[in-house]
Amino acid sequence: MEIRKMKLSDYEEVYELWMSCAGMGLNNLDDSKEGIEKFLNRNPETCFVALDENGRITGVMLTGNDGRRGYIYHTAVHPDHRKQGIARSLVQQTLNALENLGIHKAALVAFRRNEEGNQFWEKMGFSVREDLTYRNKTITEMVRIDT
Repeated sequence: MEIRKMKLSDYEEVYELWMSCAGMGLNNLDDSKEGIEKFLNRNPETCFVALDENGRITGVMLTGNDGRRGYIYHTAVHPDHRKQGIARSLVQQTLNALENLGIHKAALVAFRRNEEGNQFWEKMGFSVREDLTYRNKTITEMVRIDT
């Protein structure tokens, strides 16, 4: 397995991977090729893909930061490649990249219904914050794509 920084040319393969994974919450704006291009341009050091021995993308993790916190988005490993340490390696690569940028804390949002994902994050040491209320406001209407 190889882990490298994600490139815009990976988009189609990454999008296919996301669509193969139950529990993903995508939308037609942020997760379009143009939306991902903006994200990669803003966060070139913290977005990674995992490749198998044939160079196919088997895992992905998008991470951004605001100069204070890292924010992890759209972590996925292809169902046929799970339980091989791919997600764990992506998390470690991402946390190292954030630390190199001087970021000391990372956060993420996982859907409650994504039991497998939540179990993984718990094993990775990400705790549930019971003292927070997550709020969201849509500025531009978008189409939600749940897998």
